[in-house]
Amino acid sequence: MNTADVVRRYYELANDGEWDTWCDLFAPDQTMDEQLAGHVAGRETLREMMKGFPTMYASFTNTPVHVVVQGEKAAVVSHISARTPSGAQVEADVCNYFEIVDGLIRYMTNVHDTVPFAVAMGQ
Repeated sequence: MNTADVVRRYYELANDGEWDTWCDLFAPDQTMDEQLAGHVAGRETLREMMKGFPTMYASFTNTPVHVVVQGEKAAVVSHISARTPSGAQVEADVCNYFEIVDGLIRYMTNVHDTVPFAVAMGQ
């Protein structure tokens, strides 16, 4: 897959809640700097972390609004709409940056306001 295909698949799998397959988009030695979870090193560490994701949200969508791809790099501005099991709503705009090598996400970071996620984080 090329960079655009990987980015498209990232959002498709996330929106389908296919977290194990979503993790397969990442390189085994991937590095992620996630706004809420912090620094995550390694695909299997990410996979373990994502096992708890479905318990945080009863519904979750991350809809791309603007996508920019340049070679092995991409940036996506998206909008997250989610609902916790208790019914609290999360609405947030996000920017993800990707570096993709040999069809796998080698590095990813995201930036967003953390306040809307407080209800999902038990705050």
